[in-house]
Amino acid sequence: MGKGDQKSTRGKRVRGSYGKTRPRKASKSVLVVEKPVKAKAEPKPKPAKPKAEKAKKSAEE
Repeated sequence: MGKGDQKSTRGKRVRGSYGKTRPRKASKSVLVVEKPVKAKAEPKPKPAKPKAEKAKKSAEE
């Protein structure tokens, strides 16, 4: 059980092969998560400011 043995881990390392005794590392899967899109809040209607009434000049003056 050494370098020439195909079934041992050491033999797999020497030959550069893989199998049940020397499994490959599982590749990490990349998970892409999209950011949720925030809906823009509708602007609140601003209350209309009352305009100051100007004193009307009468034609009689």
